[in-house]
Amino acid sequence: MQSSLVSRILEDRSRSSKPTGEWRKLMPKDSALVFNIQHYSLHDGPGIRTIVFLKGCPLRCPWCSNPESQRFGPEVSYVADKCIAGMGCDRCALACPGAVRTAPGTDTITLDHERLDRLDLNEITAFAKTCPSKALTLEGRPMRVDEILDVVERDEVFFDRSGGGLTVSGGEPLSHRTFLTSLLAGAHDRGISTAIETCGYAPYASLASAAEHLDYVLFDIKSMNDAKHREWTGFGNTRILDNFRRLCADHPEIPKLVRTPIIPGFNDSREDVAAILDFLHGLGGADANITYQPLRYHRFGEGKYHALGRNYPMGSVKLDDDLFNAIRDDALASGLAAEALYHD
Repeated sequence: MQSSLVSRILEDRSRSSKPTGEWRKLMPKDSALVFNIQHYSLHDGPGIRTIVFLKGCPLRCPWCSNPESQRFGPEVSYVADKCIAGMGCDRCALACPGAVRTAPGTDTITLDHERLDRLDLNEITAFAKTCPSKALTLEGRPMRVDEILDVVERDEVFFDRSGGGLTVSGGEPLSHRTFLTSLLAGAHDRGISTAIETCGYAPYASLASAAEHLDYVLFDIKSMNDAKHREWTGFGNTRILDNFRRLCADHPEIPKLVRTPIIPGFNDSREDVAAILDFLHGLGGADANITYQPLRYHRFGEGKYHALGRNYPMGSVKLDDDLFNAIRDDALASGLAAEALYHD
């Protein structure tokens, strides 16, 4: 790994791992922090899905397209293009003077995120709400299970027609074992199909608890190389692979889509993907309800890093298109290709 890339990854990992303010004490009972509910998704499980994004993830993948999901506490993001400070607005500065500075020579502001990190849940929520132009966004608000399901259930007509349902994502949903299990069970009680997107890094008890109420699992396997996995994400892959083995053994009936983001410099080789495919075949492959999809690297989340006052760790690296096409062809030839690969 290039030294400049290492420096950027370690710097971002340090910044994104700092604790946020005293938010847990003020959380309503039986709630979790949700930073987005996305409707009409076509790529996160069968049919048309409604995705609920829970905050917090143990891994620190430097290519993460949802950096607002990584920290477990609430944060504020800032989009300068929406800011009307140049028109005389100073509501945020009045609400928390120590956290807001006017950028010299511009009509925008800069946020002191370390100062904002010291606010409690009520204070940071009130701060974000002061912005009339929505330049400030609160990333993470408490929601109870029934609140979420009431929102999800509005899309039921789309689920019925398409075979879709609820997908819980993050962050890492398995980091919220009790809440996640209640959410999935509640969805089933309302006749809503369920799925999760997981990096797999959690105690197996969390995955086993969720699996009792799951109809579909999207499971990331990024690399079979433990040392490389640890270097790039902050943790090794032993727990992840063991969890997937146990899930296949305990729940062969659940369809499992394994996905690998193909990342330049990390796992962008046909050999890396071949090792993953060999692992999946060893667990039973298609007979174990396993399908596979390599995902093309993209930089769609770069602007979110800047909105959080962070730099994008991956810089300007690009994925070789011919290489990805070869990897996709290998997946198609494996007998495990996900349906989406035939339409890519």
